[in-house]
Amino acid sequence: MKKINDCMILLVDDTKSNVDVLVTAPKNTYRLGVSLNGEDAVNFARQNHPDLILLDIIMPGTDGFDVCRLLKAEPETEDIPIIFITAMDDLTHKTKGFDFGAVDYITKPFDITEVKARVKTHLTLKMAQEALKNQNAILEEMVQERTKELRKAQIEVINRLGKAAEYRDQDTGTHINRMSKYCRLMGKALGLSREEYDRLDLASTMHDVGKIGISDNILLKPGKLDGKEWKSMQTHTSIGEKLLSGGASHLLDVARIIAMTHHEKWDGTGYHQSLKGKQIPLAGRITCICDVFDALISRRPYKEPWPVEKALEEIKKGSGIFFDPDLVELFLSLEPEIRKIIENYQDKPLHETGHT
Repeated sequence: MKKINDCMILLVDDTKSNVDVLVTAPKNTYRLGVSLNGEDAVNFARQNHPDLILLDIIMPGTDGFDVCRLLKAEPETEDIPIIFITAMDDLTHKTKGFDFGAVDYITKPFDITEVKARVKTHLTLKMAQEALKNQNAILEEMVQERTKELRKAQIEVINRLGKAAEYRDQDTGTHINRMSKYCRLMGKALGLSREEYDRLDLASTMHDVGKIGISDNILLKPGKLDGKEWKSMQTHTSIGEKLLSGGASHLLDVARIIAMTHHEKWDGTGYHQSLKGKQIPLAGRITCICDVFDALISRRPYKEPWPVEKALEEIKKGSGIFFDPDLVELFLSLEPEIRKIIENYQDKPLHETGHT
């Protein structure tokens, strides 16, 4: 931290005799700079950033008010405290000076003791303000670092929760990775903010978390489910909604919405609430397309993976029936990026189980 003796003071006066008097006050205590006109004073302040300026008002050309106005208008110099020095002790000049941003006035002829006292007061105040600013910056950095740590922990828990559900149900450990990246890609293409499409990416990994509550004899059945079993299987959406409800996290709330609505269909024939059209939240409509597409291109015990072209054609066929037609059009337009995601997240078989 800077010591008060390390501070620099700029003395500005077009009369050399006044400068000589002013110099006697801070010399041997502070570092000094001297300007004999307003233009030089502005240039000196811009280049050297003094800690305090003693500034004469009445000068030819650029006067003290102009100097103050110019320096206060620039972010690099606006925080430099300025003390006006003048022979005119009238209220109008003082008011104008304070309006421009000066912190104090000293009237000529100078009383050296007064000059020393005021200089020390304002330098001490400036150093205290800088110390507080630095402390606030340190605290803010600590808060941001702690927030990052908590965010990383939250993401890790979310990813592991999603994978826990996925492990019980899918024959691939990369389905949720691909599916969540499709969701992120669509959110970004829709013009969502970085925060929103990041949240969509993370929240969508928990779309099937409700399958944790489905019995193994249904979830792990290698063949087709009968009517009763299928009804039970459908409850994973409401189970997921309950698991993710009640928290204060915006992320978990989006995950709750996705878990509950990712099997809703555009024509109202989906489950569990039979929502129709834009009654279905955007996050649910996006996840529905991404989940179905990736299920089609994934290997299952009851089917071989579809080629990407055939899966895209199936999504197109479902436009306006199962899926939001606008989102289908967007999804199809993103084929090159979708193929990159598929390439980056290749299937790694775990075991042969699973129903979507």
